Amino acid sequence: MASGGISVASLWTDVNRCGQNGDYTRALKALTKILHENRDDVTALHCKVVCHIQNGSFKEALNVMNTHSKVLGSEVVFEKAYCEYRLNRVESSLKTIESAPEQTDKLKELYGQVLYRLERYDECKSVYTDLIRNSQDEYEEERKTNLAAVVAAMSQWEKAPMEDLGLPESTYELCYNATCSLIGQGKLTEALNKLQQAEELCRVSLADDSDMTEEDIQSELAVIHSQMAYVMQLQGRTDEALQLYNQVIKLKPSDVGLLAVTANNIITINKDQNVFDSKKKVKLTNAEGVEYKLAKKQLQAIDFNKALLAMYTNQADQCRKLSSSLQAQNPGHPRPVLIQVAQLCREKQHSRAIELLQVLMMHTAPYYENRYTFSSFCHVTKACDVLRSIEEFKHKPGMVSALVTMYSHEEDIDSAIDVFKQAIEHYQSEQPGSATHLALVREAANFKLKYGRKKEAISDLEQLWKQNTKDVHTLAQLISAYSLVDTDKAKSLSKHLPSADTMSFNVDVDELENSHGATYVRKKAAKVVGENPPKEQGHGEIKKKKKKKKGKLPKNYDPKVTPDPERWLPMKERSYYRGKKKGKKKDQIGKGTQGATAGASAELDASKTASSPPTSPRPGSASGSSTAPASGVVPPRQQKPSSSGATRKKAPQKKKKGGKGGW
Repeated sequence: MASGGISVASLWTDVNRCGQNGDYTRALKALTKILHENRDDVTALHCKVVCHIQNGSFKEALNVMNTHSKVLGSEVVFEKAYCEYRLNRVESSLKTIESAPEQTDKLKELYGQVLYRLERYDECKSVYTDLIRNSQDEYEEERKTNLAAVVAAMSQWEKAPMEDLGLPESTYELCYNATCSLIGQGKLTEALNKLQQAEELCRVSLADDSDMTEEDIQSELAVIHSQMAYVMQLQGRTDEALQLYNQVIKLKPSDVGLLAVTANNIITINKDQNVFDSKKKVKLTNAEGVEYKLAKKQLQAIDFNKALLAMYTNQADQCRKLSSSLQAQNPGHPRPVLIQVAQLCREKQHSRAIELLQVLMMHTAPYYENRYTFSSFCHVTKACDVLRSIEEFKHKPGMVSALVTMYSHEEDIDSAIDVFKQAIEHYQSEQPGSATHLALVREAANFKLKYGRKKEAISDLEQLWKQNTKDVHTLAQLISAYSLVDTDKAKSLSKHLPSADTMSFNVDVDELENSHGATYVRKKAAKVVGENPPKEQGHGEIKKKKKKKKGKLPKNYDPKVTPDPERWLPMKERSYYRGKKKGKKKDQIGKGTQGATAGASAELDASKTASSPPTSPRPGSASGSSTAPASGVVPPRQQKPSSSGATRKKAPQKKKKGGKGGW
């Protein structure tokens, strides 16, 4: 009997019933009472471990197994390995599986999952192939899906050749994994078509479930849409890719790995633009558990982009810290050093950047990208020498273009022509008559014509014309070049030009000239004389006279007052201008001897006496007499507007005082 009068048998009945109902929390309570009676009951301990696992309490389950390891022994090898796997202790899980006395099917299933997480794809592939061959149950489709995922990972991360294992594409998971393999092989168009097929299969499979809403279906399709966007990005369709990526982000899927990859791809599209959006997206790559959801190369790419984003956002210390950490984790990879070099260049430390690149070139494999970067900081001529030393790429059209541009900048035309010559000779021997070969010949001819090397350009143009004698454009260039060197040859070649009739097109000239894009429109023809009857003399057209606008008078204009004839002159030039009064107190201060009064000084002022004549003529009186005395007459001026009708003016701003003082 158990404590409380409840029998152990009835407790086991409760455990069985709770297990069938999925009520593992209640089952744990019954198991605790059973273990209280017999703490070494192996069955009860095993059931307790299973209940913890079903509840997602993997640490508690592992504690039970470790505490009672002597009692349980090898009974719970699978459960222990599974708990370690779910707690992301993958290495410990592998050791537990390998130490098992017998490799059961469920242990092999878990073994395949562990090997996949450790990225040991060859071994993982062997495990799943063996399981599919030797087992027949309802989990066969899931095993095939896992095997397809292994093949896709090998194609993407290890660039292994695509192997046809005869796996069906009956489900959207299998179809999706087949797409990943195609992407790894660079077959982007096929991959996009298969992704659309996977989307249709997913919608069909979820349509039967009445509980699934459109939002749930979109969440399930998020991984397919994100992969579609990635393919579009690889194809250069960045706008469409960005739109799909943002749709996935808005759905907020529960898969942190999917969110991290999607956000990282958006950052790669943004590059050094829209860094504010990139700073928001980079937070999604730092979510908890991301490191357990992605492959090592995916995590590495995310870390590289974080360092680049720090550089673009002028976080120099953060960029150096991240790139140094990446260099320690990946000592043989050149990219962390290249990021440091780019940061040094932003800080104008070019000599130090060159030193880093030289060290990188000596201690690492011959990465061609290092030579490209090294060339951008050196002297132009030295840079060209470095680029031309790359045997594998020196004849590529892009490399030829870069070298010709750099030599042209240095005005070294002979070296630029030599680059063209070597590239043309290479394609003449390897791919004669190919599109790249003919394009290089044409560009060489255009370059020589541009820099006045007519004779050298003629041989290239003749070579092009022989390849296609119907090429009128090349023939015209050849004739133009010969006209400056050999006019007779130019005339003989001009016979091969097509006639004007064969070159004319059915074009409506009038419609073309009157179109919106025309820069010149033909004027209409003048009317023929005699078309209209001539007008009689005296009745010809009279030119319309423009009406003179009446001048506006000031608001305070008084017609009775004669305007001041000197009103157009500046005040200082008027005859009655006496200068500005500098202050009222000035009039009260005498200018004579000390103690003299203001009244006395006024008496001595001859200009203020009635008999003294005016010093300068004043404007006449209203009658217009210029001889009348004008000492008491106020010169006529325009009246100032009354205060009620005047507009208020802003008070003049005070001038700022010198020094650091205020206003």
